Amino acid sequence: MHNPPACAKPGAMDGSIARPRPLLALFVRLLAAFALATMGMLVKLAGDRGAHLIELIFWRQLLTVILLGAGLALTGRLAMLRTQRLPAHACRAASGLFGMLFTYGAVLLLPLAEATTLGFTAPVFAVLLAIVLLRERIGPYRWGAVAMGFAGVIVVMQPFGGLHEGVTLAGIAVGLVAPFMVAVISFQLQDLNTTENPWSIVFWFAALSTPVAALALPFVAATHDALTWALILGMGLVGAGAQMLLTTSLRFGSAAVILLMDYTALLWASFYGAYIFGQAPPASLWLGAPLIIGAGLLIAWRERQLAKASRVASAASQE
Repeated sequence: MHNPPACAKPGAMDGSIARPRPLLALFVRLLAAFALATMGMLVKLAGDRGAHLIELIFWRQLLTVILLGAGLALTGRLAMLRTQRLPAHACRAASGLFGMLFTYGAVLLLPLAEATTLGFTAPVFAVLLAIVLLRERIGPYRWGAVAMGFAGVIVVMQPFGGLHEGVTLAGIAVGLVAPFMVAVISFQLQDLNTTENPWSIVFWFAALSTPVAALALPFVAATHDALTWALILGMGLVGAGAQMLLTTSLRFGSAAVILLMDYTALLWASFYGAYIFGQAPPASLWLGAPLIIGAGLLIAWRERQLAKASRVASAASQE
């Protein structure tokens, strides 16, 4: 099963790993986690200054199209964008746009640290989707990870007690739909990666979703001051950079190896929340986050074990 937090997997056409370099992969993924946390901070700042959710998504996607398209053109690699699977890209774009509404919505509705922590439940949802969509048989390890992940959510959010400052039930709901959509999209990416390279997948997602966001723009767009526009521009640039860093990290190392770096985003989100928004993470977050992170790592480890066993069985059957 594809690992949800990754935007693509190695081995697909031009995105394959020619020279595995684990340390470089870990460093690039660390930069990607920092960029994603920074993007979340800029989204929240811009939203606090009156920028609408749709505006933020539109500029985020438009800047990705411009930067990625220009980069490929300047390096003579526009041919990488050729595709015979536009309907599959359109389906992924629709899911991705829907997912972005909830991902950005969670950042706007919740403190940064809590929104980031809920995002780590994507591997848990992927396991549940594998049962429904792929009819996979789930053993005790992954069932234990599912239970551990949702126990972590309950510890962090305390939905049955007094919600701590800045957290609402609506925010929790939006924050859980976001990683569910990441899990859904991971299955679409798994399919696209069998024929498409990662740059093509990123480009067509942005190119197909930008016009849709543009249709809603006249109904939500507002005038902003220079600082707000700077925040929106910065958010788009950092978001595009994060997407490219995620893709690049998978050229040098496998998702199972670099997964741990994704969780460092929580440290940056906690820092931004405390020092920029005055929202220090509650003690419950530091108790529940390890459960959620542990669930993701357990799932990743178990997936790796199952994949290894499958390769051994396949090799044995060919002897």
